[in-house]
Amino acid sequence: MIYIGLAGWGDHDDLYEGTPSNQKLETYASFFPVVELDSSFYAVQPLRNMEKWARVTPSSFKFVVKAYQGMTGHQKSSDPFESREEMFAAFRASLEPLQKAGKLAMVLCQFPPWFDCKKEHVAYLRYVKEQLKDIPCALEFRNQTWFTSDMKERTLSFMKEENWIHSICDEPQAGVGSIPAVLQATNKEATLIRMHGRNRHGWNDPGNGKWRDVRYLYQYKEHELKEWQKNLSQLEKESKTIYMIFNNNSGGDAAGNAQEMISMLDIEYTGLAPRQLDLFSE
Repeated sequence: MIYIGLAGWGDHDDLYEGTPSNQKLETYASFFPVVELDSSFYAVQPLRNMEKWARVTPSSFKFVVKAYQGMTGHQKSSDPFESREEMFAAFRASLEPLQKAGKLAMVLCQFPPWFDCKKEHVAYLRYVKEQLKDIPCALEFRNQTWFTSDMKERTLSFMKEENWIHSICDEPQAGVGSIPAVLQATNKEATLIRMHGRNRHGWNDPGNGKWRDVRYLYQYKEHELKEWQKNLSQLEKESKTIYMIFNNNSGGDAAGNAQEMISMLDIEYTGLAPRQLDLFSE
């Protein structure tokens, strides 16, 4: 099974003509069977939000929940929590509505560019996995040192031993703060693929404050998606379920590229939310 979707549901304007903002998720779920939940990175979400999102989506819908920034080192302290343990406990508790509904695909632990391959960071990865207990977890690096020629196989072996789902990235090769697409599953149940675009010049932060507006400014071309058609065929042999998230939305290209990928693979999803028809459509 290949689930294809987008990072977040709020910013894809071409899906939502006339849709009130508080109904966007229901409309989104009529197009795609999975979404990456990004708001959980900025704050541990209150139960009422998770309960609502579980309630308004179809029974087969899945969420890839991005780990809170304090858990992955993007935020240096555990604020607003008193301790690291309290932070992880609050995050675990926030997932319960999705777990009960059978809608939690995995938690995505994406580490920052400074999180390089060294002993202390390997130890912290073990700690994170222990804190998240039996929750399926994907691991994504943003530092090339994990995948150098002498470390790649050791990194992949570690991920297999610790039962991490591999978050495979399609992204520009723009120095040490980017990683290559390593086409190898580390978990028999699931693999995550994140399509970040290939905007090499916009990938690294130049310090002008506008970086986040252009980092994911990229539209995949047909031949690039066809490359991934072949890659998916390979990865399907290694994992039961593949989740593919398009994150190239600085210019609003993610939804179109994801729909193009679904069409290219000749996938027809069942169990999507009913599509809302325009009042005056024939």
